[in-house]
Amino acid sequence: MPIADKVALYQALVSAGLTRIEVTSFVAPKAIPQLADAAQFVAALGPHPDVWLSALTPNLTGAERAVAAGMDEVTVFLSASETHNRHNVRRSVQQSLSQAAEVAEALEGASVVRSAVIATAFDCPYEGPQDAQKVAELARRLREMGYAPILFGDTIGAANPLSVSRLLEATERHLPVREIGLHFHNTRDSALANLLVGLERGITLFDGAVGGMGGCPYAPGATGNVASEDVVAMVEAMGITTGVDLAKLVAAAALAQDLVGRQLPSACLKAFDRTQGTWAAYAH
Repeated sequence: MPIADKVALYQALVSAGLTRIEVTSFVAPKAIPQLADAAQFVAALGPHPDVWLSALTPNLTGAERAVAAGMDEVTVFLSASETHNRHNVRRSVQQSLSQAAEVAEALEGASVVRSAVIATAFDCPYEGPQDAQKVAELARRLREMGYAPILFGDTIGAANPLSVSRLLEATERHLPVREIGLHFHNTRDSALANLLVGLERGITLFDGAVGGMGGCPYAPGATGNVASEDVVAMVEAMGITTGVDLAKLVAAAALAQDLVGRQLPSACLKAFDRTQGTWAAYAH
């Protein structure tokens, strides 16, 4: 996608009222060529005093590039599953933890938030369901390095409300709820149900992707993240104020759909009439 199109999508998200946006990943261009322009793209965004920008980084080189680009938040990531971690970043989980410690030490004096994502936190395409205590222990070790918040990634969208509850129960012994986040993919249409479990336990940080885009090149069959607009629609209907203009966010999802040239899985794109600012079903 050309940088100009990425900037247009970013501006649409900002216009909708989003104030925390993960804009790119500073990864090796050979690994994911679509993100080779990360630094140039961030530079094209210009000043962003009202928007918190974050980026994923797999190693120290990526983290240093992210800081140089002016990120407010640098997010390291590793997998709970040994096999997925080796497929995803070509190293063991222990090596990724050592890398995370190196990044934390290098960024100690930088004015940037250090956060972390644990991928395949619930299930793995190679190993199957993951042990909640093992994942919670990874979170504890990352927190001791200074990472906060820590998000649990349902990389293949196989989590269910019970597995989410079990992992949060195990993790809350090590981390305060305010430092825990959840990142759900919607492969089995269960992301909103899983998100509700976290919401009821006091979690307030959830990742979404406009239009429901996303996936993982090393997780066969994985689909996109839960659509940001679907999350906003649900919690607003529950009486929780988000500060996001749903009609404008759905318009941003429509723009994303046009830019990628394929139908996106967002429910709001089908059911919300952004011209009227209401649900299509209410028009009849």
